[in-house]
Amino acid sequence: MKTRASMNAVYGWLLLLPAMVLLIAFTHYPALSTLWHSFFSTPRGARPARFVGMDNYAAMIDDPVFWEALWNNLYFALGTIPLSILLALIMALWVNGKLHGRGFLRMAYFTPTVLPMVAVANIWLFFYTPQYGLLDQIGQFLGFPAVNWLGNRDTVLPAIMAVTVWKEAGFFMIFYLAALQQMSPSVREAALLEGASRWQYFWRILLPLLMPTTLFVLINALINAFRVVDQIVVMTGGGPDNASMLLLFYIYQAGFRFWDSAYAATLTVVLLVILGITALVNFNWLDRKTHYQ
Repeated sequence: MKTRASMNAVYGWLLLLPAMVLLIAFTHYPALSTLWHSFFSTPRGARPARFVGMDNYAAMIDDPVFWEALWNNLYFALGTIPLSILLALIMALWVNGKLHGRGFLRMAYFTPTVLPMVAVANIWLFFYTPQYGLLDQIGQFLGFPAVNWLGNRDTVLPAIMAVTVWKEAGFFMIFYLAALQQMSPSVREAALLEGASRWQYFWRILLPLLMPTTLFVLINALINAFRVVDQIVVMTGGGPDNASMLLLFYIYQAGFRFWDSAYAATLTVVLLVILGITALVNFNWLDRKTHYQ
């Protein structure tokens, strides 16, 4: 019996080995390597990297652009995540019903998801073009003045947020739609027989049953909110005056435009810490609440 149990354990580890190798090679090793390089200076020509300790982190703390990028990213996350999830749930509830043209609606909602972000950014760049763009054309028809959506500090970040919500809501809708289709119709029938209203059924029965899906969607939305770079590169370049500067785009600038790989590694460590703390909160607190433990 012991030999058989040992063989089963060996088989189990062998089955896990490919996934473990890929996880270590493309996740754990790069993260540790980034942390290691954040304690060194950037090599320049014949001058090798040298150990500088916490100097890169001290420079980051004194960097006003870093703090602006961080606060912009938090504001971006708070603005896009709840709205994307709410729209995804509403769309899923709608297209899950018995509607004429239901397949067309599902395709229309999901279409932005399959488009590359660069293409999406260029489409919305046309929408936001002052005077000639679609939004300004509609606004002028209604009597409103022209607005430079991407050239104004007050409107640039909400404009980028609208692009993100438009693209992500359809993607999250698919998960809610799959969860709704897995539910037995008898649940709703039993609730209605007990005299529950539609709102009571949604709030007390349907929404709690969808919480595992909501947790999964929330984690994906949080990760997506901190890895925004494509639309910033295409639409604003972080401007005007760093008003649309987000953390990942600042890492891209530091590493590939200014060729400061050590400072880019330092910024990346901060991003990894933020995502790690978020994951711990989600899995250690929200997961227990979600599954009623």
